[in-house]
Amino acid sequence: MNKTRVILLFGGRSAEHEVSLLSARNVFVALDRDRFEPVLIGIDKQGRWRPEAEPTLLGATGDPRTLSLKAVGRALEVPVYPDSGGAVTTPRALLRHDDVVFPVLHGTYGEDGTVQGLLELADIAYVGPGTLGSAIGMDKDVAKRLLAQDGILVVPWRLVTARAFAHDRAATMAQAAELSLPVFVKPANAGSSVGVSKVTSAVELEPALRAALGFDSKVLVEAAVNAREIECAVLGNDEPQASVPAEIIVHHKDGFYSYDAKYVDADGADAKIPASLPPELTERVRKLAVETFRCLELAGMARVDFFLDRQSGALYVNEVNTIPGFTAISMYPKMWEASGVSQKQLVSRLIDLAIERRADRRKLKTQI
Repeated sequence: MNKTRVILLFGGRSAEHEVSLLSARNVFVALDRDRFEPVLIGIDKQGRWRPEAEPTLLGATGDPRTLSLKAVGRALEVPVYPDSGGAVTTPRALLRHDDVVFPVLHGTYGEDGTVQGLLELADIAYVGPGTLGSAIGMDKDVAKRLLAQDGILVVPWRLVTARAFAHDRAATMAQAAELSLPVFVKPANAGSSVGVSKVTSAVELEPALRAALGFDSKVLVEAAVNAREIECAVLGNDEPQASVPAEIIVHHKDGFYSYDAKYVDADGADAKIPASLPPELTERVRKLAVETFRCLELAGMARVDFFLDRQSGALYVNEVNTIPGFTAISMYPKMWEASGVSQKQLVSRLIDLAIERRADRRKLKTQI
């Protein structure tokens, strides 16, 4: 039986570089070696693609701040165009016609449609949403506008851009302050709670905006909701399915599910899987997760995060994650495990979905 080569692409030029290594390790361990042959490619913080050794990836555990890539070869040429034989034109033959890329690239330059567009040009199968869905899912402002237009409830927000902040700081601050405190300030294009601040007083707002603008040129100021944090995993292409929901219970001093609460503080948060919800509310969460998946043009996989208002019972879509974490504590694989799908089965299914989408693309006409 010929094995399908699966290129694990990890690292990347984002603030979530180290978390990517933690996720890639677990995907690598879960890969079915009877069906798939792994090829490890790390992208360093300068954007160079390099072969990586298995021991380096297997050693990626614990505090992400201690992790780094250890390339075992010279930088590879990034593939762009397929040649007439169907292989990508690169001296090192990095990608072949029937390879599948599993991008474990969290955040910018990996989860935002950039790598997906590159792979589309090369006619290579890849795990996760396409270029459009990835870009929409990454941009929290655009995603919120589309969800709201589709009648899906989202938390009230204001948008601050770097240009507006630099041009007229007073007016921008006044717009951001229209929402009652407390508020959350977050980069529009980032994940893992990078650059997120909880603002409880007016004096904290400007420093929070500056911190978030250090990671993106667009920043969201969101109303804080007294809510339970509910998550749901979605898997599939044209017929997506939702897992059992989970609940995040935060204990960390930051008071929200911050980067440190997720990855640094071992006692920062607990996950309750499945979430303690009445059956009808569980089904409502699962249905809304699939509706969100379809609204935002997603495919393959996504984690949909919700706020469940403790007073009103309103269910808000907070955000989506189109390359959700696969770390030892990550919710996406854990929710599927609780739904009866092992990590090995999950990784195999994601690769099969990528191959399915490539087959559908290759049926389309490119000439009149």
